[in-house]
Amino acid sequence: MESVADLRRFAVSRSLFSPTTLTAAIERMGFVQADPIRAPARAQDLTLRPRVGGYRAGDLEGAYASLPFEEDFFINYGFVTKRLQSLMHPRASLTPTASNKRARAILEFVRERGSVHPREVDAHFAHGRVTNWWGGSSNATTQMLELMHYKGLLRVARRDNGIRIYAVQQHGKGPEGAAGRRAHLDALVDTVVDLYAPIPAASLSFIVRRIRYAVPHWQGEVTAALARARARLARREFDGQTWYWPEGDDTALPAVESVRFLAPFDPVVWDRRRFELLWGWAYRFEAYTPARQRKLSYYALPMLWRDRVIGWANVAMRDREMAADLGFVAGRAPRDRGFRLALNAEIEAMRAFLR
Repeated sequence: MESVADLRRFAVSRSLFSPTTLTAAIERMGFVQADPIRAPARAQDLTLRPRVGGYRAGDLEGAYASLPFEEDFFINYGFVTKRLQSLMHPRASLTPTASNKRARAILEFVRERGSVHPREVDAHFAHGRVTNWWGGSSNATTQMLELMHYKGLLRVARRDNGIRIYAVQQHGKGPEGAAGRRAHLDALVDTVVDLYAPIPAASLSFIVRRIRYAVPHWQGEVTAALARARARLARREFDGQTWYWPEGDDTALPAVESVRFLAPFDPVVWDRRRFELLWGWAYRFEAYTPARQRKLSYYALPMLWRDRVIGWANVAMRDREMAADLGFVAGRAPRDRGFRLALNAEIEAMRAFLR
């Protein structure tokens, strides 16, 4: 690679691979970030749409119980492969404390029933309500179940109208000794680098340090894992910025003549620092921004044309019909017949995805 233009093509082509099966796509990515907002579809569905042939909104949730993947927390919450999950667990054991006594009772309750809705657990234990992370009120049982899931004691067996249905989880022992921990940490770093590369130096530090959420029991060793990554990854400087990517993976394929509406958390656009370096403007996810302060709208989808993110799309269902309102960084759409054809194809593809 010789220029930032090559980096752009590299970033797009290595992430937006040719559409494949749902299982193959997630296995290749390792991790798909999830988000509950549906505008017009959940983030995980929007991320999988361009990577899975014939994908429809809700396919992942519908097939989840039969797929070899798990809901879990990596650098964010989402869907992980079994291999990735095995690198992160076990996270905790139930040492004798008052809180763990409650957890043991819930664990036994879940084990007896096979799988449970949080409502069943609450009806049995009646733990009351607590203040959640956002300052609101949450069901104490639900919060306990979420914590037990995070620690690896429970797994999400399926969803019922979006609600997690829990079952007991059993993880292996984990690595033995310092060398084993280093190997697991390096594999976790490689997964995140492979997903988001090419990565500017400042972003590499930020992303790798988020692995402390995946392995809170090893967070003191993450800094050393970052140093090892910097030493082994391929790197090169462009316009005063050092960029990193997996060794031996540096082919920038030609830009595809297509338009793509991407999820706000799609790997192509997830790193906002990288976004600005590659495409020259600031994209912000504004769902949690007060309406009067929004510039792009509640759930603007970055719009990729060839290897350039040239604007955004706000897609919504109105009277059971899909509408797409577009915005362009340059103030207008490209004056290119190829763009208009590709845009129409993407709008039809989005319409089919939402059907």
